[in-house]
Amino acid sequence: MSPAKRPLQLPEVNISDDGELRYLHLATPWVQGAMRVDAPYDIALEYVQRMMAWLLFVEPDSVAGRRAMQLGLGAGAITKFCWKKLRMRSTAVELNPRVIHVCRGWFKLPPDGPRLAVVQGDAGAEIRQPGHLGTMDALAVDMYDDEAAAPVFDSADFYRDCRALLTDDGCMTVNLFGRRVEFDRSLAHIVEAFGADAVWAFRPTREGNTVVLAQRQPLRPPRALLLARAETIEERWGLPARKWLRTFKPVA
Repeated sequence: MSPAKRPLQLPEVNISDDGELRYLHLATPWVQGAMRVDAPYDIALEYVQRMMAWLLFVEPDSVAGRRAMQLGLGAGAITKFCWKKLRMRSTAVELNPRVIHVCRGWFKLPPDGPRLAVVQGDAGAEIRQPGHLGTMDALAVDMYDDEAAAPVFDSADFYRDCRALLTDDGCMTVNLFGRRVEFDRSLAHIVEAFGADAVWAFRPTREGNTVVLAQRQPLRPPRALLLARAETIEERWGLPARKWLRTFKPVA
C-alpha cells in the first residue's frame, strides 16, 4: 500500500484521575484536557478559561443567542461550558473518534441535540464548509499532536479560513504552546490573516500556554467597558475575567 493510501494512525486515548481532576491523554503523559470531577461543566485549566476572553468583546445579554465552535475537542471543556453555562449553539470538530467516545463516557459530554453537534472529521476541511461561513461568534482552536509539540494547523491560510467562519463581531482564540520562536511564527501567521490591529494576547501561563485572540473586525473597547464586562462575566459564569485584564493586551 502506498503511503498516500495508508489509513491514518490515530493515538490511543488514556485517562488519569487524582480524585479532584480527571485528565485526558493521547498515549503520552501530556495533558490534552481536564475536568473537575465535582463540577464537570466548569473549566478547570487556566489557559482554557482564557480562551473564553472573547466574552469581553460582546454584550453579556447577547451570549445565549450566539454560536460557538471548538476545533480539537480535548476533554470537551469549552464545548460543554458554551452549551451548558452560556446556553449557546455549539459545534465541536474532532478527528479522533476515540476522543469523542471517551469524552462522552468519562467527561460528561452530552449527546448531540438541538444546540450541540460533535463532528468527527478533519477540522481543516470542516471549516471550509459553506454552511459555516460567517456564522460563528466564538471559535476556539486547540489542536496539537499527541506529543503536544506543534499545532496541527498553523498556516496563514488556515487562519484566513478561521476568520471566514466568524460573524462581524466574532473572535477566534488559539492556544499556542512551545518555544518562543514557534510562538512568534504562529503569531505572525495570525497577524497576516487577521491584521495586527485585530490581535490580542495573554502573557504565558506557568505551564507555557499563551492564548491569542483575533477579531474579525478590530475593536478596542474602553477600559471601563472591559472592566464592567469582566465583572459581569465573573458574576454570571464564574470565570476570572478581571484577572484577565491584568495579563491581556493588543499585540499592536
